[in-house]
Amino acid sequence: MKILITGNKGFVGRYFTEELSELPNVSITGADIKDGIDCRDLFKKDDTQYDLVIHLAAIVGGRESIEGRPLAVADNLSIDSEFFQWCLKTKPTKIVYFSSSAAYPVGLQIERNIRLRESDINLRFPGAPDMTYGWSKLVGEYLAQFVPNVYIFRPFSGYGWDQDLTYPFPMYIKRAVERNDPFEVWGTGEQTRDFIHMKDVVNAVLAAVREGITGPTNLGTGRSTSFLELAKLTSGAVGYTPEIKTNPGKPVGCMYRVSDPRKMLEFYTPKITLEEGIAEAVKKLG
Repeated sequence: MKILITGNKGFVGRYFTEELSELPNVSITGADIKDGIDCRDLFKKDDTQYDLVIHLAAIVGGRESIEGRPLAVADNLSIDSEFFQWCLKTKPTKIVYFSSSAAYPVGLQIERNIRLRESDINLRFPGAPDMTYGWSKLVGEYLAQFVPNVYIFRPFSGYGWDQDLTYPFPMYIKRAVERNDPFEVWGTGEQTRDFIHMKDVVNAVLAAVREGITGPTNLGTGRSTSFLELAKLTSGAVGYTPEIKTNPGKPVGCMYRVSDPRKMLEFYTPKITLEEGIAEAVKKLG
């Protein structure tokens, strides 16, 4: 089985590589800018027909990158366009395209208790997504319509102990392990996310591909956790109760981004709770 993973050295790519490497008779090819390989160069010269392609290559970064470098993030439009053109040429058996919860209209992410459903994105009449990153993923989903055998996933706040510190989960773990007091929380701390462990993301994707689940699929737990709550959970896992200091001057993004996971739950149930994920991270980094 020939597998290509673009962005294989990134956070998500490492988890897919580890999981798929355990399978028998698998040959994995990676393309990552960290190895000096721009996947767009590979698309120009590689005519291999892969059994499975997992397309993860993208410019993301944390909230500061999304809001502070919008034109750099817009390079994803080029990456995805060349990717789908290459797919038309080489005809992979199955294609995994990672969209994002950032593709959902920001107008739906203001009121609390509105869980985002797959049908909330209408590609013919889309609402404004989250910055250039959301737009690039929305365009990617639109392009995917013209390529056969594409599985589209919209991950929410995927996390793990080895995630880059530009993301809130590992930064909160770092602050907790270092027993920061006061404990800084960006914005008011009321902004809310849906955290799902990266191992569950990977296993949900592979289950969907095995079972032939078509159409965009949310990857989330449906559990809402504010950043104030995350601060209390992480510091509590270490065993102290700091003063929480909010920082309204920092970027916060949308106020309420939580998935309706009903479609995913039809074929996969997340195994790792947020508390278990925090305990794992504290053990690894403490």
